[in-house]
Amino acid sequence: MQLQRERGSLSGPGMLIVLILGLVAGMALDRLDMSGLIRADARSDLRLIRQAWGLIERNYVDHAAAQPRAMTYGAISGMVDALGDTGHSRFLSPLMVKEMAELERNKYQGIGAEIQLKDGHIVVVAPLDGSPAQRAGLVPGDVILQVNGHDVIGLPLDQVIEEISGPAGTSVTLTILAPASAHSSQVTLTRATIKLQNVTWQMLPGSQIVDLRISAFEHGASGNLRQALIKIKTRGASGLILDLRNNPGGLLDEAVASASQFLSGGNVLLAKNERGQEKPVPVKAGGEATTIPLVALVNGGTASGAEIMAGALQDAQRARLVGEHTFGTGTVLSEFKLSDGSALLLAIEEWLTPAGHVIWHKGILPNVVVALPEGVSPVFPEDERDMSARQLFHSGDKQILRAWELLQQERQFDISGDLPTCAGTDKPQER
Repeated sequence: MQLQRERGSLSGPGMLIVLILGLVAGMALDRLDMSGLIRADARSDLRLIRQAWGLIERNYVDHAAAQPRAMTYGAISGMVDALGDTGHSRFLSPLMVKEMAELERNKYQGIGAEIQLKDGHIVVVAPLDGSPAQRAGLVPGDVILQVNGHDVIGLPLDQVIEEISGPAGTSVTLTILAPASAHSSQVTLTRATIKLQNVTWQMLPGSQIVDLRISAFEHGASGNLRQALIKIKTRGASGLILDLRNNPGGLLDEAVASASQFLSGGNVLLAKNERGQEKPVPVKAGGEATTIPLVALVNGGTASGAEIMAGALQDAQRARLVGEHTFGTGTVLSEFKLSDGSALLLAIEEWLTPAGHVIWHKGILPNVVVALPEGVSPVFPEDERDMSARQLFHSGDKQILRAWELLQQERQFDISGDLPTCAGTDKPQER
């Protein structure tokens, strides 16, 4: 449930929802109208909500199913969904608020997967590094059809998350559809306590090229990155592969500060408000890696803050992007707390790349398009520690191999002859 966020106080749309909660519980409409917070042309629509509530209470055959809290949450979710910002602006149940706070503290219990509602389906955005979801082979784009044998198609996101969530040590069985093959399968995962590492790195075998992974932009990510880059420089690295695959984003400030480590000037992004006004967000001075040769890896699980970084590096021609089209999350979310511990995450600003390219619903196209073969998982730094160059080549991760090859071509790196060339394995589309 982790995307780009900013904190906000309860006002505007958040206050409106609180008032509607009071309305459906029986608050008089005339008192609501007197508040002046509801547009005059919306009052008849609010009466419809109260009318529908009463009809359900009096006439629905399964009276026990007409639970006020479930109906309230369903109404709020429906209002947010009607905004059209599918998968981003959303309603959070109290459990989802708790899980989001845990993830921001880099500690989380569950299966460890970012999921969203997309085109009416529950879709995996990205499995977290070292999580049960990653170990079970879940990949971006997988569709969750069932949880413990119960169909979840058409259910609200918060309800599905509550069914999947649970304490460490307990298990959950998911039925997963892989869209590329149209093949469905069942997988049972044991929930765990996940300690998320924002930044990991490893010198690739037989070379002076470093694979540097940023898995998320949670608290401390930019500081972790800076420390890693200082250590990498002492190792004499001659090139960097920046891996942003399956990075679902995180906190805006951390993404801006992290991107600034690789840029010597200019902007990281443009922020556009509801009036269409654009405000540049400049690069922070003092980056540790502004000149080292750089290639960045992206895929369909690269979202939100990771797309900000990717777009900034691409627009500045600081790095070529290798991999697959990114997810397409391009708004700043502000959290509006509700009275029972639930909350709304509402888009209050839109992000553009420094050159003005739209990310929202469009994503970013890499310079070099390389898809992973079906059934092949990305190779990350923790996988590479005990690998030889030949083992890495035979891993099937064509994206990291293509990035390695590009760095060799750029600087004529000597990698001790241990890595067979991967030229000809793809016909990359370059921009």
